[in-house]
Amino acid sequence: MSNDQYRSPLVARYASPEMVRLWSPLRRAMLWRRLWVALAEAQAELGLPISQEQLDQMRRAVDQVDLDQVARYERRFRHDVMAHVHAFGDQCPAARGIIHLGATSCYVTDNADLLLLREALHLVRDRLVSVLAALAQQADRYRELPCLAYTHFQPAQPTTVGKRLCLWAYDLVLDLEELEHRLQRLRFRSTKGTTGTQASFLQLFEGDHQKVLELERRVARKMGFDHTYAVTGQTYPRKVDAQVLDLLAQIGASCHKAGTDLRLLQHHHELEEPFEKEQIGSSAMAYKRNPMRAERMCSLARLVLSLQSSPAATHATQWLERTLDDSANRRVVLPEAFLATDAALVLYRNIAAGLVVYPQVIARNLQQELPFLATERILMEAVRRGGDRQHLHERIRRHSLAAAQAIKEQGAPNDLIQRLQNDPEFAQVPWDEVLDPASYTGRAPQQVEEFLAQVVQPILQRYPQAEQLQAEVHV
Repeated sequence: MSNDQYRSPLVARYASPEMVRLWSPLRRAMLWRRLWVALAEAQAELGLPISQEQLDQMRRAVDQVDLDQVARYERRFRHDVMAHVHAFGDQCPAARGIIHLGATSCYVTDNADLLLLREALHLVRDRLVSVLAALAQQADRYRELPCLAYTHFQPAQPTTVGKRLCLWAYDLVLDLEELEHRLQRLRFRSTKGTTGTQASFLQLFEGDHQKVLELERRVARKMGFDHTYAVTGQTYPRKVDAQVLDLLAQIGASCHKAGTDLRLLQHHHELEEPFEKEQIGSSAMAYKRNPMRAERMCSLARLVLSLQSSPAATHATQWLERTLDDSANRRVVLPEAFLATDAALVLYRNIAAGLVVYPQVIARNLQQELPFLATERILMEAVRRGGDRQHLHERIRRHSLAAAQAIKEQGAPNDLIQRLQNDPEFAQVPWDEVLDPASYTGRAPQQVEEFLAQVVQPILQRYPQAEQLQAEVHV
């Protein structure tokens, strides 16, 4: 494409070559031709007068698509499907008269879209698994590293870095379960006819209902589907698109949540996304190491979230058996949503695999807050050794307020522990035990081990081809 024409940045900058090829005009055209071949084969098998020569010519030309010739026909006919019918017919003249026999345009457009949805979902599934694999490695590596946890973005009871990564991973596990469900429930439209009544095929088979039903089954099987939608209008139910976009939006939300967490933690210098040797973080501030990949992942995820409503609105406004106001919308929304999801997951895997962790900074940040977090345990230990709970609580409260005031007003380090250690009321507290950060993380390390063994590993074993799947981060 010429550089003086607009091209989607999803194609030019972000999405993987695999996803870009999948939604390409050439890929779609070849699927249409395969559908016409499958229809003709099934019709011949069920007794319609279609010759071997006609089938052979169609099969030979199925991948020899001349999109320029198709474009010329479409300018004449103002109908994309008929443009392809004529271009296909030019390459297999013996079969010209039986191409698209008994079919409506949605026979190729909708069935091809279902094939593309299935292939795209398979690719998204594999990308999800590859991100899970990368997160699992990092979670296992840092399963015992204590870090400050946050609720309301305020310091809370410590967790571990590995446990936090498992939170990200579990979001993707739930997304994968929904994706597997959507794949399992995906059906084929097959040969339902112009308004879904199969009237044209019933006429072709001279009123033989069983042959019409068998035609539907055979075409579906030839295209790799065991089931078809029970009833349709002219199109497959547009609710299917809405369900798929709901799934992609959930994946986008998972990516956005993890990307946002990383951006917050990179601000604290605890974690960082990968940063290449010659990468420039800012055109003005040479020292900057910005979370550009996480920001881009969030940006792409937000695009997917914004597209979620469009298929639902399209489904809601399909009058009776169908209207064509779905067409232009779906041509944009379905590919763009998959391209953006793919691009976000490519970034996510890159970030997860190259995640940089700074244990010393994590320890320092935790130590800054640990004195406050430890006060309840200090209180319990002092009471256990004979102290008065209410009296000790008041002592801790006063020391805490004084330490907090010094931090906020003077920028002083947190000296609460020193204040308590110097207080005779707390002389019997086992300070080494009380101040061990690992003692505050509960079962976090064990939860990581259990989650990886019981949840993640079975997924990686189920999809071994996906574990190492990766694509280049272009920009």
